[in-house]
Amino acid sequence: MKTELRTDYTVEEICKGFVYNELEGKGLYGLLGDLIIQPEYQRNYIYADGKKDVAVINSILKGYPIGLIYFNRRHDGKLEILDGQQRITSIGRFVTGKFAIKINGREHYIFNMPKDLQERILQTKLLIYICEGEESEIKEWFKTINIAGIPLNEQELLNAIYSGKFVTKAKENFSNSSSPKIAIWSDYVSGVASRQDFLHTALQWVAAHNNQTIEQYMSLHRNDDNINELKTFFDTVIDWIDATFKDTTSEMRGLEWGRIYETYHANGYNIDRLWERITELLVDDFVTNNRGVFEYVLGGENDKTLLNIRVFDERTKKSVYTKQTEAAKQKGESNCPLCAISDTANKNKIWKISEMDADHVTAWSKGGSTDAENCQLLCKTHNRAKGNR
Repeated sequence: MKTELRTDYTVEEICKGFVYNELEGKGLYGLLGDLIIQPEYQRNYIYADGKKDVAVINSILKGYPIGLIYFNRRHDGKLEILDGQQRITSIGRFVTGKFAIKINGREHYIFNMPKDLQERILQTKLLIYICEGEESEIKEWFKTINIAGIPLNEQELLNAIYSGKFVTKAKENFSNSSSPKIAIWSDYVSGVASRQDFLHTALQWVAAHNNQTIEQYMSLHRNDDNINELKTFFDTVIDWIDATFKDTTSEMRGLEWGRIYETYHANGYNIDRLWERITELLVDDFVTNNRGVFEYVLGGENDKTLLNIRVFDERTKKSVYTKQTEAAKQKGESNCPLCAISDTANKNKIWKISEMDADHVTAWSKGGSTDAENCQLLCKTHNRAKGNR
């Protein structure tokens, strides 16, 4: 890969013909159309927070270096930003009046700044490396660059590696922060659209559905001119959640809904009873993992490990062990009630507390509480065999 260091490009030159798409939140062009600011392998613009974008402009005003910027020269002669997209977009947005900065406590857009400060910004020269090479070289270099303080996440890297028609359309659908669908998806999916979190989730679901990894799926579909399967499967899962549960709760956000859908969607449910039981469990003091409630109920309430039922505390265990052991010694039998009624060699054995587990006399799933009145200690073998009985 060839590289050329340029120190003659000014902010004014770079920002000539700057185009910013407010709806999609990305810079498009600079250098009178010869610079492509956000090629498909780039992450979305995430500096528009009134802090990072302002910091870029303040750094320029103070004469602080804002770091190396990398351009890639394409085969058609146009340039595209390899690294520095966040900084260039911030500069372009300021130069075109999209946001203000404070000077001496007052907000100033570029058009009402003192002329000398305007010129200081516009005539600042940037340090730019122009790289030229094959796609594989450019992508590999892109992966190794230190991205201005905020590393690329997994999906942003995958978008870079597998950029093409498919990624373009996928980002249009899943990464547009202005889409009204985001509000609906956010009930079930964690993350931020601009950081590709919704796209990553959609790809996780459809890839697993096809017994593939995300990388395999993206590689296979890289040159597709549609995202029909991706979109359809994602919408199907979301629609199933909406139809199955009568309401939404914060615990639903970020669950493995793709896997849950695959496991349970073929079952029929009385949605009124389903939601009534979910509501009961969500306020149950003994349930310590509310996020497991949904799958627990969908699965017929068989796997209570999903709920992490509150266990007996050490004080209760010691108290019950002492009473149980004293009573067993007086009777000349094992302090494990199940050993005591057995015909094994342990019929009269007094177990140490470390050799026993606290157990619900009446299982929690059958209404038993987690308190001393419903606690017994069993030897570890019998406790594990007892299960939910």
